[in-house]
Amino acid sequence: MSKKEALTRAAADLLWERGYTGTSPAMILERAQAGQGSMYHHFSGKAELAVAAMVQMSDQLRARTEEALGGEGAAVARIHAFLDLERDPLAGCRIGRLTQDHDVVNDDVLRAPAAEFFSWVEGRLADVLAEGVRSGELRADTQPEMMASLIIAAVQGGYTLARAHQDPAAFRQAVDGVKQVVANLAAGPGRD
Repeated sequence: MSKKEALTRAAADLLWERGYTGTSPAMILERAQAGQGSMYHHFSGKAELAVAAMVQMSDQLRARTEEALGGEGAAVARIHAFLDLERDPLAGCRIGRLTQDHDVVNDDVLRAPAAEFFSWVEGRLADVLAEGVRSGELRADTQPEMMASLIIAAVQGGYTLARAHQDPAAFRQAVDGVKQVVANLAAGPGRD
């Protein structure tokens, strides 16, 4: 692994664990086992390294999301596969946690990777739901964009509940609730 990769990986791990504000360049250097010269050779500073780390995290989460949502299966099954992805509810979402960081939210450059990631996920979920409507699997009155937002809100809210209660079951309950809502969108006799 190159020093640049080691720095990016260390920054990604620390951002998830401590947030942007709680992560110092010294912590990143220690975790990456790199000298200060290495960091400033590859990045102009903490912010640029953090953006690279957020993009890396986003790419990893996109790949996992696409595995669940891609393919030819039924829309409800694909949405459920996304909701059933293995997650650590007590650790929180790698990207979602950063949106709670004051320095990230108030800096357009730092916030951009999170905004882009959530826009992509929302669009991808809406695409799958729209496919379900077009195929007749889901009711014609289903609003894909609205449902995509609800799904994301349930996952992110599930993380918050799990962390607040220090109980992964709180995450599972939120996700199971939205799975039930999605399943109830299924078209059928008298349900169109």
